[in-house]
Amino acid sequence: MPRSVNSVASRARRKKVMKQAKGYFGRRKNVWTVAKNAVEKAMLYAYRDRRNKKRNFRALWITRINAGARMHGMSYSQFMGKVKSNGIELNRKVLADLAMNHPDAFKAIVERVK
Repeated sequence: MPRSVNSVASRARRKKVMKQAKGYFGRRKNVWTVAKNAVEKAMLYAYRDRRNKKRNFRALWITRINAGARMHGMSYSQFMGKVKSNGIELNRKVLADLAMNHPDAFKAIVERVK
């Protein structure tokens, strides 16, 4: 009995990967073995960086809050310590937005915690 190979499924699987490789440069977009490796690596980077994005934004928020607090004579750690002890329930994302886009509102928070 001859060997049965499900070429329909194989073709569909390759077609799916080649569609994901659309827009890549050179052989990465049209050669199966190269495209398969490129897409696999891209998926790993995407998985990793969905987690790294959260870290990067937190670091950005901390930098912005620090800059805003230093304009009013406080360090970031002093400011955040006093914010927590005064029971102000604003997270870093909101505080960074206030420091950047609404300096008067941020100044009011700094004056309240001093």
